[in-house]
Amino acid sequence: MKTRILVTGGAGFLGSHLCEKLLSFDYEVICLDNFFTGDKQNVLHLRKNPYFEVLRHDIASPIELEVDKIYNLACPASPVHYQFDPVKTTKTSVLGAINVLDLAHRLKIPVLQASTSEIYGDPQVHPQPESYFGNVNTLGPRACYDEGKRCAETLFFDYKRQYDLDIKVIRIFNTYGPRMHPNDGRVVSNFIVKALQGEDIEIYGDGSQTRSFCYVDDLIDGMIKMMNSSSDVTGPINIGNPSEFTISQLAQKVIELTSTKSKLIFKELPEDDPLKRKPDITLAKSVLDWKPTIELDEGLRKTISYFEKLLTK
Repeated sequence: MKTRILVTGGAGFLGSHLCEKLLSFDYEVICLDNFFTGDKQNVLHLRKNPYFEVLRHDIASPIELEVDKIYNLACPASPVHYQFDPVKTTKTSVLGAINVLDLAHRLKIPVLQASTSEIYGDPQVHPQPESYFGNVNTLGPRACYDEGKRCAETLFFDYKRQYDLDIKVIRIFNTYGPRMHPNDGRVVSNFIVKALQGEDIEIYGDGSQTRSFCYVDDLIDGMIKMMNSSSDVTGPINIGNPSEFTISQLAQKVIELTSTKSKLIFKELPEDDPLKRKPDITLAKSVLDWKPTIELDEGLRKTISYFEKLLTK
């Protein structure tokens, strides 16, 4: 019998790529999504596979299934989406974590939490190692996501301590690639869409703030390696690309690769927007034998190609 895997948030940007990769490994995959930010188009090409199933369900409500492993990716992940309904965002992170943990506890199976680099807040340590506790504003507009994810991590480790549950926690840094939502407000998709439409590119702040961009294929590879690691590997482990770029450098790369005449316009930096973000991936290299392989230019070309096709439909 095939291993049956549940992917919550499976119709989202990362979730759909994960479902696709797991199916290529000959697993049976159940994609669970409430389609708040997930898109049926992301998994439409998988529906012909008899070992792929889609369930419309909100993970903030309990669910009973029989599966062998759980990847918990359910939660809006861009500021535009998670600030739209901040209470719902917190419920998704916290209640969703409880529900997948209860399911994993009943079935005695491993469960992976897709946490985030946002738990580091606006970091005062650079690059950010997993041992860093972070610098987070618990009262700000981003806190629904940051604190929801921090609480979810707490729950995962409490279930480990109390029930000896087989948990895995990864902290995902900025990831990009095909199937990103064109209007999610994230810097890569935003810059590419603006450039392809010949519109000016808006940069918030002076453009000197930095980010590290991981192509989606590398991220999914790290996620699966974490799930398949030995039971004593719980994490948290950073998964991201340590190559650091300023926002202005990213904008210039997008302009060059799209051959656009877009100009740069600078606007006020949003509250609590981190000034630096770069993962320390020492643990990922040593424990998972993982490191990213796709450089930014190559990943951007693939992502631009996706958006070119999307915008001409």
